[in-house]
Amino acid sequence: MTNIVEVEDFTRHSEEKRTSAFQLEVKAWLERHPETEYVDILLNDLNGVFRGKRIPVTALSKLEKGCYFPASVFAMDILGNTIEEAGLGQALGEPDNLCIPVPGTLIPSASDPRRIAQLLLTMCNQDGTPFDVEPRNVLNRLWQQLRNRGLFPVVAVELEFYLVDRQRDAKGAIQPPCLPGSAERNLQSQVYSVDNLDRFADVLREIDMLAHLQGIPADGALAEASPGQFEINLHHSRDILKACDDAILLKRLVRQVAEKHGMTATFMAKPYEEYAGSGMHVHISLLDAANHNAFAMDDGSNSPLLKRALAGMIDLMPASMALLAPNVNAYRRFTPESFVPLHASWGHNNRTVALRIPCGDKENHRIEYRVAGADANPYLVVATILAGILHGLDNQLSLPCAITGNGHAAEGAALPIRQSDALYEFESSYPLQKLLGERFSRVWHSCKRCELREFERLITATEIDWMLKNA
Repeated sequence: MTNIVEVEDFTRHSEEKRTSAFQLEVKAWLERHPETEYVDILLNDLNGVFRGKRIPVTALSKLEKGCYFPASVFAMDILGNTIEEAGLGQALGEPDNLCIPVPGTLIPSASDPRRIAQLLLTMCNQDGTPFDVEPRNVLNRLWQQLRNRGLFPVVAVELEFYLVDRQRDAKGAIQPPCLPGSAERNLQSQVYSVDNLDRFADVLREIDMLAHLQGIPADGALAEASPGQFEINLHHSRDILKACDDAILLKRLVRQVAEKHGMTATFMAKPYEEYAGSGMHVHISLLDAANHNAFAMDDGSNSPLLKRALAGMIDLMPASMALLAPNVNAYRRFTPESFVPLHASWGHNNRTVALRIPCGDKENHRIEYRVAGADANPYLVVATILAGILHGLDNQLSLPCAITGNGHAAEGAALPIRQSDALYEFESSYPLQKLLGERFSRVWHSCKRCELREFERLITATEIDWMLKNA
């Protein structure tokens, strides 16, 4: 039995090492950026929304011992209201938990990179262990389980978003922005259009410049299928936490730059009825201890491990929808013939399936997970993927046949396309809840159930139009 004093000594030694590294990071920052006046310290909540505060730069060194935020930060709905049913608020006495800096995340803020910096925090339990409801910690625990097996995931995240005019149209609906410097509004779909990139060059150039300044490894923007819609891809990374840090920071950066240019950037899954939705696609492969791609055989074909990973992800996919499509709007993206999967399916070089094996050589043999919306929390999307892989490795599951042709018309396990159905599937899936953590799963389900209940209580303008004189 381990001596308690030994554990405390080890913990104290680890904290001293972490503190020393943070002090060095702060010292180097202040030397390079003497004009910094403020620092935004940030926690990322269940919904992928940043919660935190702005502190004077003179208080930055005090963060070496951490700071305190209420645990209920991780029991909020999309509007920032604490969901008491989740059990992290008044039922516990609204306790504060220690939050410590995430090493290497002190970077300039896109809102004012000269004067303002930003820093990510992570929350601890009362005993100093990682707070198990924080999405970043949920992901880290699953990542560790794979590393313990000698398997090392590599991921790359792709994010779609819309630039939207701040002014609504005559009916009060959102609309694409006017082309910069003109009154012309582009209402046509032009996928891969380079001219569209030219028209929004100033915005996209600033996004690219600030991403480089913040150390976010982003490729240039791609014009997507609909007016004002773009996609930015992040480079693949073996550091799974940093890959998701980069994705969530990129979303903040894009919103801040859009505001500077008089526009709004939205990562809503389906902001327009008539245009395509916005997704978050994640590419993943697994390396073994010798840095070989464990998803590929010597001839570049699918390895047995890849097939087991596919089977696990497919088996958990219906229950995972509550995380991949985390709100009512997210389910409006799942419509036929929209390059959004409707079934738990897989195939080679096929964009109509949920799990796509893209073209590529042996070293780049991978899975593209195409289900999540751009509004999902990147930490939870990748955690869902890793949970599916672990589920496949630990269970003998049959893998459905690969889909050829139109996956929208294929047979297979249908994905729930209403949030109520998705929450039922999630609540009924013990394997998924066990992998994600029982307390996290309980809090997530409580928050989303209450959020849905509040939404369904609202009476919409459409109901009045349809029913007022006809019911």
